[in-house]
Amino acid sequence: MTREPLPWPDGTDRIVLDEVDSTMAEAARRASTLDRPTWIMARHQTAARGRRGKIWSNPRGNFAATFVMKPGGNPASAALRSFLAANALFEALAMKVNRDALSLKWPNDVLLNGGKVAGILLESTGRGGVIEWLSVGIGVNLKIVPDDVGRTDFPPVSLAGEGGAATDQDEFLSLLASNFATEERLFQEFGFGHIREKWLGRAARLGEVITARTTKGEVMGIFETVDEAGHLVLMTPKGRVAIPAADVFF
Repeated sequence: MTREPLPWPDGTDRIVLDEVDSTMAEAARRASTLDRPTWIMARHQTAARGRRGKIWSNPRGNFAATFVMKPGGNPASAALRSFLAANALFEALAMKVNRDALSLKWPNDVLLNGGKVAGILLESTGRGGVIEWLSVGIGVNLKIVPDDVGRTDFPPVSLAGEGGAATDQDEFLSLLASNFATEERLFQEFGFGHIREKWLGRAARLGEVITARTTKGEVMGIFETVDEAGHLVLMTPKGRVAIPAADVFF
């Protein structure tokens, strides 16, 4: 039986590859040749990676794609799209599993029943303080839990393994691209404040004590908010601390 065409946002292109080293690497190779915002999806990645060069295991059947766009603006503004992407990813997953089981972990992970089901990676190029191209990489464990992940406080889970409705890579790309386009329109119309409020409404452990591990050490405090710059704000015994980059532990 022929499947009905999946919805796709206007003004956005897509490239679907059978196999590639990583969609982020492919995005970097192709960015200068693209005329419009473009999703690059791979059926399989051979050298996927996550934040800070960490390996991202991507068994066949799971989802890997990178959205390449030319947002303009400065690096700080471009970096805020990690929250936009998280909101879009949350909504796409919520169409396949109980949304109450999902939460967003600062800065760029999605948790399902407390386990990591998806991650986001941003990379950009630019000159003179202006962004030329921004790549938003997204990996989702749709069907398979990777078995080659080292020790982690947030063990990987899969959408299928946690009772999510069946979906494949093409359908999930359609859901994600449509939601991303919606979030981008909201960002353009209302600014980051609207995106931030939506993100905070889904934030894991908001109002609770968490630990942020930075390159300079650990900071423990009550997760108070995310500020207008996207920084994690903790209330500590020494006062309020805004943290631009860290790994978070509960």
